[in-house]
Amino acid sequence: MTAKRDLDSLLPLILDEAAKVVDADRCSLFLLDRERRELRTKIAQGAGEIRVPLGSGIAGLVAETGEVIKLDDAYADRRFNRTIDRSTGYRTHTVLCVPMRDAAGEVTGVIQALNKQGGAAFTAEDEELLLALGGQAAVAIENAVLHEEIQGLFEGFVSASVVAIESRDPSTAGHSGRVASLTLQLAEAVERCGRGPYAAVRFSRNEMQEIRYASLLHDFGKVGVRESVLVKPNKLYVEELEILRSRFELARKDRQLESQQRRLHALSLHSGEALAQFNRDEEEKLERALREIDDAFEFIVACNRPTVVPQEGFERLRSIGARVFHDSRGEQRALLSASEVELLSIPRGTLSSHERREIESHVTHTFRFLSLIPWTRTLRRVPEIAYGHHEKLDGSGYPRGIPGDQIPVQSKMMAIADIYDALTAADRPYKKAVAHTMALDILTDEANRGMLDKHLLDIFIAADVPGRAVGQLEAGGADFDTPRPEAP
Repeated sequence: MTAKRDLDSLLPLILDEAAKVVDADRCSLFLLDRERRELRTKIAQGAGEIRVPLGSGIAGLVAETGEVIKLDDAYADRRFNRTIDRSTGYRTHTVLCVPMRDAAGEVTGVIQALNKQGGAAFTAEDEELLLALGGQAAVAIENAVLHEEIQGLFEGFVSASVVAIESRDPSTAGHSGRVASLTLQLAEAVERCGRGPYAAVRFSRNEMQEIRYASLLHDFGKVGVRESVLVKPNKLYVEELEILRSRFELARKDRQLESQQRRLHALSLHSGEALAQFNRDEEEKLERALREIDDAFEFIVACNRPTVVPQEGFERLRSIGARVFHDSRGEQRALLSASEVELLSIPRGTLSSHERREIESHVTHTFRFLSLIPWTRTLRRVPEIAYGHHEKLDGSGYPRGIPGDQIPVQSKMMAIADIYDALTAADRPYKKAVAHTMALDILTDEANRGMLDKHLLDIFIAADVPGRAVGQLEAGGADFDTPRPEAP
């Protein structure tokens, strides 16, 4: 009993042992709810859940007084409540009901034995044995409840951490849960495979819990990345584009001012039809100059989006950057600075090389943050597993660039799940979702180039891991806390 940490398996064990100890036909175990002043049990052999008010019936009296009740003829005692017998069709003859006391001596529940085998009455020795077992049971139940509370506390911490991660980047909401579901489905598929380099791989319940926590918290380090970088929708920040817009407006004014200056100068040189023709020519010239500025700005707005810029686009950006105008002090300024040209020339996505390194640093932050948590012995590898989810087999990954033989298999599985979800997610504002088949093609290409584990990817595809994960999420999420047999 002391080895059990799960109430659902502990309580039936207590009842079985209690029935054996006193040679009873069946037993019931009631737990005391002090706030509601009632006893309740989901474990009553031959009956469903039973609730008994404190002080009512045999069990209620034992819980209230802490005294043992032993009946040699239940129906002859007014304290016995026949209601349960009538509802179940069971006939109670003899009863032995004892309190369960915790280490502090407080009553935490009762054990009730019914009908000693052979039709005999329960003895004083039965009473002593059941009291002793009840004391051990109370301690075991208290430990199991405490374990469940600690587990619930930690589950709450993990859930809150995921909410904190995804609240910083709402576009990735649900990503952590989907990656956890995909990775766990892949782990189960690996166990079922039975062939290839992972034929002998088995994961215990604790190891599956390690995978689950590592997957849910793999992006925890994003809390250490600047939010402006984390959610950067375009190549220029909003304020940078507004500064650029103002500069182009100033350049338009400069072109208009230059035109007016030329017209004023023409007044001293021309008159009549010649002056009228000059003004017409100047108007066309100004219109071309303004259109050129407006077209350049529209092109910049297009380049600012997270789209792929063709080679000729880079050349046009450099050409625009070479154009100048005069500010209000008459000083010559470029339409685009060198850093703006560099940012707008980002070939794919929105991040500069510096910003991309900052985003990639989230993995190191994740490892550092998770390493501060005092994990239990059975969960001690959570930081290590999360640390490797962006590493590649050929050493081209980050942050450490370690080769495949140094990457845990759990991290290799998570890498596949993470990339698949990032490709197929439909809620990213900076890219369109990739179709399932195309995502698998991209993953296959990376595996063929030695970046992802090809054997794990083959299992991922053959077992239809995405389909299984989606099915579980649509059903309300997989219950990954169900008991699993320990690995031999």
